[in-house]
Amino acid sequence: MNNPISIPYWRLSGFYFFYFATVGVFLPYWGLYLKQRGFNPVEIGELSAMLSGSRVIAPILWGWIADHTGKNLRIIRIAAFFTAAFFAGFLFAHGYFWFAWITIAFSFFWNAALPQFEAITLYHLKTEAHRYSRVRLWGSIGFIVAVLGVGRLLDYLSLDIIPIAVTLLMTLIWAVSLMTPAIQATHHQAAVGIMQIMKKPEIWAFLVVYMLLQLAHAPYYVFYSIYLKHYQYSASLTGFLWALAVFAEIVLFIYMLRILKRFSLRAVLLFSILFSVVRWLMIAWCVDYFWLLLFAQLLHAATFAGTHVAAIHLVHLYFGDRHQGKGQALYTSLTFGLGGMLGSYYSGYYWESFGAGFVYSMAAAFCSIAFVIAYIWVGRESSQDGAVLS
Repeated sequence: MNNPISIPYWRLSGFYFFYFATVGVFLPYWGLYLKQRGFNPVEIGELSAMLSGSRVIAPILWGWIADHTGKNLRIIRIAAFFTAAFFAGFLFAHGYFWFAWITIAFSFFWNAALPQFEAITLYHLKTEAHRYSRVRLWGSIGFIVAVLGVGRLLDYLSLDIIPIAVTLLMTLIWAVSLMTPAIQATHHQAAVGIMQIMKKPEIWAFLVVYMLLQLAHAPYYVFYSIYLKHYQYSASLTGFLWALAVFAEIVLFIYMLRILKRFSLRAVLLFSILFSVVRWLMIAWCVDYFWLLLFAQLLHAATFAGTHVAAIHLVHLYFGDRHQGKGQALYTSLTFGLGGMLGSYYSGYYWESFGAGFVYSMAAAFCSIAFVIAYIWVGRESSQDGAVLS
């Protein structure tokens, strides 16, 4: 890693650790918690869509404020505080109405923090952006610790521990943000307007590709644990399968620097999308074969880690320092936000009508379309970084 004096490695890594430890409790078990509270698949899909829907607006709004004021870290601290405060409302909420409003409130702030922290991490790394994966892998470690720990606890305790655990972890995210040093981006190149950047077809192709990838991931995030429970998988075994996926992600993060020295971002992206098609088809039709589910979870290294690292580097290349906050926010809004919202809706409505096999097969179809778009457009028109992308 670079000079520890100039890069606060452990404080940056600590934020990712607690942020994704929170995700490690929320993603695998929140759907199960909602089901226990009496919500049906359509309502669970709608609540998940509300969570993703705020990602369409919140990151762009906060990203514009961050780039306009240069106060990325202050925004992260405010967002982290109100995220924990609003989420604590689930400890007392009853009924769909209150769950919906609390979801909208906490997610508006929750979805502000990560895009701006990605920008801060890249500011700290400066010319060493290729080392991003070594910082980000601590988020994956946090996810594994949380998903295995809570999965084990759920073999003995009620799902009522889920909102308590998430609230505590969100409070720790806020605490770590207070310890993270601020940094101001240095703009070496002449300022290029955001609208001029957005005129490039390659950028829109990139955003559409990642929106389709999130459409595919949504039923995994929302219903995978419910899917496994239906086939009699225990909570601890479910947690193990989630953790295995993220362990594979960590391995890829560790070796990503070597991979990027041998292969272009374009190649990493294309192969990752192909593996995504295989993964969703295996989950759709091989749930009775545990060893195939294990292999499908190992493919998470490509379907998430490979595509994510490619995206962070591409956003950094496309938008530069001057518009990094807006670039990260736009990427989050249109992919995780819009893609996640639409994916949650379709999976919720089709889950009971057509079954899990159909829903996950749709996910594979979305990835196939994404591959075609990425193959034709993404990475072909960069003149500044052609050696990296072509």
